Amino acid sequence: MERRDFVKASASLAAAAVASPVEAADGNAPGFPPPETIDKGGMKYRTLGRTGASVSLVGLGGFHLAKPGGATEAEAIRIVRSGIDAGLNFCDNCWDYNGGESEVRLGKALRDGYRDRVFLMTKIDGRTAAAALGQLETSLRRLQTGHLDLLQFHEIIRMDDPERIFAPGGALEAVLRARDQGKLRHLGFTGHKSPAIHARMFEVARQHGFTFDTVQMPVNVMDAHFDSFQKTIFPIAARAGTAVLAMKTFGDDFVLKSGVASPIEMLHYSMSQPVSVVITGIDSVRILEQALQAVRSYQPMAQPQQNALLARSAAAARGGGMERYKVSHHFDGTVQNPQWLTEA
Repeated sequence: MERRDFVKASASLAAAAVASPVEAADGNAPGFPPPETIDKGGMKYRTLGRTGASVSLVGLGGFHLAKPGGATEAEAIRIVRSGIDAGLNFCDNCWDYNGGESEVRLGKALRDGYRDRVFLMTKIDGRTAAAALGQLETSLRRLQTGHLDLLQFHEIIRMDDPERIFAPGGALEAVLRARDQGKLRHLGFTGHKSPAIHARMFEVARQHGFTFDTVQMPVNVMDAHFDSFQKTIFPIAARAGTAVLAMKTFGDDFVLKSGVASPIEMLHYSMSQPVSVVITGIDSVRILEQALQAVRSYQPMAQPQQNALLARSAAAARGGGMERYKVSHHFDGTVQNPQWLTEA
């Protein structure tokens, strides 16, 4: 099946499988309400799907902890600990972020009892069992922990990625053994290229009798207009009982630079979708405070408000120009470094 045909088929199947609980007035809004949100002393929390874990509404993106030209190590540690002290408990990271420095810095920040206060997630690129296991062990060492709360297969951006992971000798074999050994608790996957590829990952998992605990994907004010993850994957994830982790609220900074909404509005839009946590890059105390302010001031954005915001973003979203992760290799680390798929 050609990719364009698979995109159309996946969208049609998703729409048929689960009807939107809320009808959008303009046909653009995804129309799914957010999960129950619990306010505990200024931080808001949601349940992470089938895991039962309570996670903060905003999550700390790992890449920005060591982004070139960004925070120093000391500043990164301060950001992490200040966030945790404010109630933020979801920490995102990846084996390949900044040559491993993002994990190293997070590991140092989680010393002195901070590890016990967070839900720790990282990602691996390996598609083979050997590569996946080697990357997992490296991440555990860098993060200075004996186990992960969540491990995710990173950059599911090719149509054959699902088959490679589920194949005999593939990454899933090693990861399931590691889970049995207590090195991780839950499993998920991420990607930013096409909802058709995400749909394929769900389908291949179903064929193997496996259900992912989480799926991470772009959720922002542009997505609904072009090759939409929200329209295609929200209903599939709901049917599977898989929790959605939102990313790319600002699209690095391309969505933000469009000027169609303020940072707080963009965060509130993502928070108003059926997601358990909105993961956002934080490279300064000022940006941390912005994220915390978005949580404190959050109220579910009503459907008319969402429709109005999407109407404002429609022109900028045309053709995917603001979502470069969908239409270019700008964000594709494993395209630029294909050895990460097979080497530990």
